[in-house]
Amino acid sequence: MGLFFIFGASLLWALDTLIRYPLIFGGLSATRLVFAEHLLLVLGMSPFLISRRHFFTLLSKRDLISFGLIGGLGSALSTLAFTKAFSLINPSLVILLQKLQPIVAILLAYQVLGEPLKKEFLGWALLCILGGLLISYDDVFKGGSLLANGQLLNAKDALLGYFLTLVAVFGWGASTVFGKRLSQKGYGEVELMGGRFLFGLLFLIPAVLGEDQPLITNLSLWSKISFMVMISGFMGMGLYYLGLKRLSARLCALAEMFFPFCAIAVNWIFLEASLAPLQVVGGVLLLMGSTILQLKRY
Repeated sequence: MGLFFIFGASLLWALDTLIRYPLIFGGLSATRLVFAEHLLLVLGMSPFLISRRHFFTLLSKRDLISFGLIGGLGSALSTLAFTKAFSLINPSLVILLQKLQPIVAILLAYQVLGEPLKKEFLGWALLCILGGLLISYDDVFKGGSLLANGQLLNAKDALLGYFLTLVAVFGWGASTVFGKRLSQKGYGEVELMGGRFLFGLLFLIPAVLGEDQPLITNLSLWSKISFMVMISGFMGMGLYYLGLKRLSARLCALAEMFFPFCAIAVNWIFLEASLAPLQVVGGVLLLMGSTILQLKRY
C-alpha cells in the first residue's frame, strides 16, 4: 500500500509541472514562485498550526533540526537550487546528476536510521535505479555524452550549476530520511506537512527579500499557483507522508524515481509528447523492483 501512496504523489507532482514550468519560463522567478507556494501552504495549514502551537515549543533539539532539514533544506533550498541549476548548465546534466538522489538517501538511511544494507536489497535497488535511468534515458544519455566529451566546464556559472544540483540531490535525500525519522517518533502526516511548510517559509523570507523582483500582484498567477499548491502541496505531500510512514526511507527514495515516468506520461496524455519503448521498460523495471523490495521487506 505504501508504494501506491508514493506513486500517487509522483503522479500529482507530475501534473504540477503542467503549471510550474510555464510560469517559470514565462518570467516568474523561482524564488517568488516557491515563496508564494509556501505562503499559501502555511495559510492553508494555519488552523492546525494555531491549534497546535505548543507542538512547536516542545520540540527537542534533534526534532527541530529534522524539521529544519525537511523544510528549510528539502522543501525550500533544494527546490530553488534545482530550478536555478537549469539556467546555469545543460538540463540533461541536471537530470543525470539528480539520479544520485536514491544513493544519498540509502546511505543516509543506513547512517541515521540504521536501515540495513543487505545484498538482496542492493540488487533490487540497482534494478530500480536502472529503471529510473531508462525512464529519463534521453536526458541521461545526453548528459553522459557531455561528460564523456569533456564538457564539464570550469566556468564560474557551470561550477555553480553543478554545486546547486548536488545541493538539491543531498537536500531531497536528507528530507526523505529525516522525515522518516520524525515519522518513527510519532509525528503524523499533518504535523510533518505543517512543520515542513512553516520551516520552508521561514527559510525563504530572507531569500525573497534579497531578490530585486516585484511582488506577485496578478490574480491569474495567484489562481494558477493556488491550484498547483492544492495538487502537489496538500494532496501530493499528504500521499507522500502516508507512503513514507509505511515504507523504509531507502525504498521511498527509490519509489520517488517513478516521478519522471509520471511526468512523461502526463506530457504524453496532455501535450501529445512521445513515450518511447525504453521509458516503458524502465517504468516496468522500477515498478517490479520496488514492489519486490516491499513484499520481501529487504
